[in-house]
Amino acid sequence: MDINLFDYHLPEDRIAQYPARKRDESRLLVVHRSDGRVEHRRFFDIAEYIHAGDVLVLNNSKVIHARLIGTKISTGAVIELFLVGRIDRGEGDNTISRSGIFPAADDLWDEAGQADWEVLAKPAKRLKNGDIVTFGKGLNAEMLGANEDGGRIVRFRWTGSFAEQIERLGRVPLPPYIKRQAIGEDKLRYQTVYSEVPGSVAAPTAGLHFTTELIERLRQKGAEFAYVTLHVGLGTFLPVKTERVEDHVMHREAFHIGEAAARTIAAAKREGRRVVCVGTTSVRTVESAAKHSEHSGETDIFIYPGYEFRVTDGLLTNFHLPKSTLLMLVSAFYDREKVLKLYDEAVEEGYRFFSYGDAMLLV
Repeated sequence: MDINLFDYHLPEDRIAQYPARKRDESRLLVVHRSDGRVEHRRFFDIAEYIHAGDVLVLNNSKVIHARLIGTKISTGAVIELFLVGRIDRGEGDNTISRSGIFPAADDLWDEAGQADWEVLAKPAKRLKNGDIVTFGKGLNAEMLGANEDGGRIVRFRWTGSFAEQIERLGRVPLPPYIKRQAIGEDKLRYQTVYSEVPGSVAAPTAGLHFTTELIERLRQKGAEFAYVTLHVGLGTFLPVKTERVEDHVMHREAFHIGEAAARTIAAAKREGRRVVCVGTTSVRTVESAAKHSEHSGETDIFIYPGYEFRVTDGLLTNFHLPKSTLLMLVSAFYDREKVLKLYDEAVEEGYRFFSYGDAMLLV
């Protein structure tokens, strides 16, 4: 399948640089898959399309302050490091495995210590092995080497809690198509109201539109909620470089589905009730779990047209980049040509695209 089949024209001024004034005031394009009917609504109208007994699957991963701005001690040069993942080294050899941003063993981060990490460095050419970059009292990094992807391997040393140091000294990791520096408002708005488990370097953006009041209104209507975790990695921004879709290799991301969420989803499927996934990360989580019969681990599931969905009955999602794996997933859930026509209509209607943009509900 040719990658160009997933291309579309997007004027630059359609890329949202700031969130809507209020979360649930974003626009909502509603698509009825049974007959192709389209409605243009506001996000707070979503309650009209969610029925009693529906299960909404939400990704509760929390975005960490993954951008660290520091100073190289030897020269005073300003250096930026972007966290990618902690590295575990096999005993007695050079084998490494990436365990995600924050492993389950919380005690690794609650005490003073050190750990090796994969990062992106800017400007990387100013860094040599042995250089020390300091980010403030209690946190520094030593350059250890480079990897095959162009990133750097560093050894962080800290006092106190590593998670608290990152929260205090780091910055919100806004995606590269937002052409501005992060501001105070982003600490709240580039985070879902139900985020709980630290680990993502990009927000699961379909969930950004929910308010606590709207969630409660849906709950009172009879909807159920299943919270899962998938830590969004930098790979979500990587372009597909292969000419054929099938040749693309997905990045791996850590995920977990707790027992309560698994029971809720299983009961809905057994009883013929709808499972509506909030965002592509939730889709990848439940579909990976169903495919491999595992509720925890790492997934590199790649969903594109031809995929047979095992769990997902409805999808709430933002508008995605041209030629992206996320657009391919949406096209697999509905129909590639129809999805691209919907995107063209959204452009004409003035919808806002990408992370801080508007949403689409496919039911």
